[in-house]
Amino acid sequence: MAAALSALPRAASRLAPCGRRPNLRALCAAAAAGEASKSKRRLVLYTKPGCCLCDGLKEKLHAASLLAGTPYSLASLELQERDITTNPEWERLYQYEIPVLAKVLPDGTEEILPRLSPRLSVELIQKKICSVFDQ
Repeated sequence: MAAALSALPRAASRLAPCGRRPNLRALCAAAAAGEASKSKRRLVLYTKPGCCLCDGLKEKLHAASLLAGTPYSLASLELQERDITTNPEWERLYQYEIPVLAKVLPDGTEEILPRLSPRLSVELIQKKICSVFDQ
């Protein structure tokens, strides 16, 4: 982040009208907001005990969050697991669909994501999850 902030004055001077100094406070606030929005990346995994597909996806999501050396970092990803057997509504909705992965939107609602194939590599899962948050 320090490198990004050091580049702000140069980038802002190109955007500011002639003879005016750029508003660095506004630029820093915008940079911090961008950083904060990345830190609030949340997913919900609907699962149940004994589900081998769920266990496989959990392992791959965990491995993808630890994967380094790629441009698709999931270090700030927050994954919440929900056991559908603890809530009759979840069980009714997802009993034949698990594992179900949902993105938590800024307003708290959830957007169900397309099913990830159990054959996908950890790297591809990392890339797909990252693309969900970059939209």
